[in-house]
Amino acid sequence: MATQTASYPGRAPIEAYGNGGFRFAGMSHRGSILCLANSIVAWDVATPEQLTPAGLAPVLAEKDVTRSLLLGTGSRQVLPSPALRAAFREAGIALEAMDTGAACRTFNVLLGERRPVAAALIAID
Repeated sequence: MATQTASYPGRAPIEAYGNGGFRFAGMSHRGSILCLANSIVAWDVATPEQLTPAGLAPVLAEKDVTRSLLLGTGSRQVLPSPALRAAFREAGIALEAMDTGAACRTFNVLLGERRPVAAALIAID
């Protein structure tokens, strides 16, 4: 997978995942990504242990246009910490944790239905 900085000014389905990165909108990115309301950006999180409200601040900042966050926690599902769940509950954003593959597939379906969804996707090998 060729490396390119993930900075896409729009919404796009995830075309592929694995090998430490993602492909979307004809671009490849090595590392984790945030799929926000109007962009896809690089995300400096590599493991579920690094998940914090501060690390997901870009999603929380979009609480007026995002109703749910699909949290792809890597090769296996890891439940978010109580602090992370509380931050999303307070913002009024549903938080759904699942493995990254399931999060990518679910994101694509909800995106196709034009739902107000975001995704935080930890890269997997």
